[in-house]
Amino acid sequence: MLRLLSVNFRGLADHKTPLNLNFSTSSGMAKSKFEYVRNFELDDTCLRNCYIVVRLDGRNFHKFSEQHNFMKPNDNRALGLMSRSARSVMEELEDITIAYGQSDEFSFVFKRSTTWFKRRASKLMTHVTSQFSSSFVYYWKEYFGEQPLLYPPSFDGRVVLYPSNRNLRDYLSWRQADCHINNLYNTTFWTLVQKGGLTKIQAEERLSGTQAADKNEILFSEFSINYNDESPMHKKGTTLIWEKVNETTTKWIKKQDEGETEMNVTRIRKQVTSHSSDIIGDQFWEEHPDILESDQC
Repeated sequence: MLRLLSVNFRGLADHKTPLNLNFSTSSGMAKSKFEYVRNFELDDTCLRNCYIVVRLDGRNFHKFSEQHNFMKPNDNRALGLMSRSARSVMEELEDITIAYGQSDEFSFVFKRSTTWFKRRASKLMTHVTSQFSSSFVYYWKEYFGEQPLLYPPSFDGRVVLYPSNRNLRDYLSWRQADCHINNLYNTTFWTLVQKGGLTKIQAEERLSGTQAADKNEILFSEFSINYNDESPMHKKGTTLIWEKVNETTTKWIKKQDEGETEMNVTRIRKQVTSHSSDIIGDQFWEEHPDILESDQC
């Protein structure tokens, strides 16, 4: 039943009739005749025993980076902001076991046993996207200082399921291989422009049809740049995982006949840590066996 609240606003010379504000409870709305529209919603529950990957990509980030004067080929401020935003997502949704990012994208892996949002794809995707986007804006000043954010960024998301550990590792390997390919091209391209004096069109023509070995040779023979010495974050991207760390705090303990005594207390807690490691080989996974769940369901 609807409750009626009457409010009489004084001082309104031409309106002496009380203003009625109608409030309805959620239970009252649920029993309304309009409830049938819920039948139009599609079931988007993710298949059980599968890893749920939510991948975000920046929309029109080429334009966004130009208008905000991102450094080329890599802007550590922007990469740091992306990682900080991703960490915010993981801290909000602790069932994300690993996240991998490079350039303007980040992939978030929910463990296969997660029950967050009843495994609804739309809920998971929208929550990750909104948390990431709002964090990007919130932490902007922390990384870009007084440089203004001209307009809010936009990210789109997708949900993909991977049924086995091998499938998931291959997916993450694909994204890291993509990071290497793109970074090698961009490093060579911008070196030709910034140090070689070529125009962007000339640099594109110079690199057309070249292989990785050709790009490495251009960097080394013409500019004395050894690509292997480039930043691991630029070459391998950023991997975020949960790890146990020791946290030491100082507390004052009251002792009988001794007053208060200062004492260091150490506890173990989980926190999100950042790595720029090779995740294609086995070593990373052997060092962090808790990331993957058993394929035996």
